Amino acid sequence: MNENIAIKVENLTKIYHLYDHPKDMLKELVHPFRKKYHHDYYALNDVSFEIKKGETVGIIGKNGAGKSTLLKMITGVLTPTSGNITVNGKIASLLELGAGFNPEMSGYDNIYLNGTIMGFTKEEMDLKVDSIIEFADIGEFVYQPVKSYSSGMFARLAFSVAIHVDADILLVDEILGVGDINFQTKCANKIYEMKKNGTTIILVTHDMSTIDRLCDHAVWLDHGRKKAEGTPREIENIYLKHMAEEQEERKKEKREKEEIKTPHIEENRTRVDNLGEIGRAS
Repeated sequence: MNENIAIKVENLTKIYHLYDHPKDMLKELVHPFRKKYHHDYYALNDVSFEIKKGETVGIIGKNGAGKSTLLKMITGVLTPTSGNITVNGKIASLLELGAGFNPEMSGYDNIYLNGTIMGFTKEEMDLKVDSIIEFADIGEFVYQPVKSYSSGMFARLAFSVAIHVDADILLVDEILGVGDINFQTKCANKIYEMKKNGTTIILVTHDMSTIDRLCDHAVWLDHGRKKAEGTPREIENIYLKHMAEEQEERKKEKREKEEIKTPHIEENRTRVDNLGEIGRAS
């Protein structure tokens, strides 16, 4: 792979087998002729793109488009059904609140736990822990079990750990939408700083303004497929146009359904009126 490329995704596909009934999985396993009882769900379908070193890329798309699945495969949490992912560098990730944290342990202990998972020694984490606590800014709660944290406090600590492990690549999945406005601004400023220092960053978000402000490139996923990629402004325009057309189509379908119902309503009213007139005549 080209040394200037941080991540290369080639023909990436992830298929889940979905069953109508739980017992169908067992029936499929024991069937002598291997009859298929499942149907395939493509979380990702033949997705390819490259991300250059030092680039900040935004991944956009509706819920269920495959964005989080893509990040989990890049980190190795999920394995692809087919296709290849090549990563050139050390990854730190914020995929979801709670990932990599033990809820029974304190925030302080979880800092060391995450450091160990990422390959750091205790001595190396000793040099980082004060900076992590200072950035998280959750006060004495850092010494309390994380199960008692609000989502905002959890996001603060998780983000602080991820940005202080000196990774070459940072993956962020929607976490910038958690917490108060001051925390979100603080995160954005830190991402700007990491960009300047050459860190490769992938952001998954529904917030188009975040894509505009922070990203150099954008990829649009829809129903597991890559619909388009380009500059943030180009993708934003295409995506918003598509969403507007989709919304207009839903409104049209709703109007058509209402028009189908209306004649039946009028017909029933006519019948009732006729019955009333017959009753009065008799």
